[in-house]
Amino acid sequence: MKPFEEDPRIERKFSSDRNWSLVGVAVLWALYAFIFYEMRDYAGSGDVMLALAISGGLVLLFNTVSIFALISQLNARRKEIYGLDLHYLDLQKKKP
Repeated sequence: MKPFEEDPRIERKFSSDRNWSLVGVAVLWALYAFIFYEMRDYAGSGDVMLALAISGGLVLLFNTVSIFALISQLNARRKEIYGLDLHYLDLQKKKP
């Protein structure tokens, strides 16, 4: 058997985590867009809408950047992170 550093399961696990992270960001953006769209009638003045747009935009910006930083770290340390995980999963499967 190949050492866990070369295990193709690592790439599958990383790809799955990356894809679900991107889906999460897309859902977050869609939810904020929907809520912002629905709030336009209830916000009152343009100043309130501006405040909502700025604060919501900052939340989206920071969350999006943090998810991309997470993906970058997972990519850089994928052998360490997923290799260790797979090592213990393999050990668990060998137990009677």
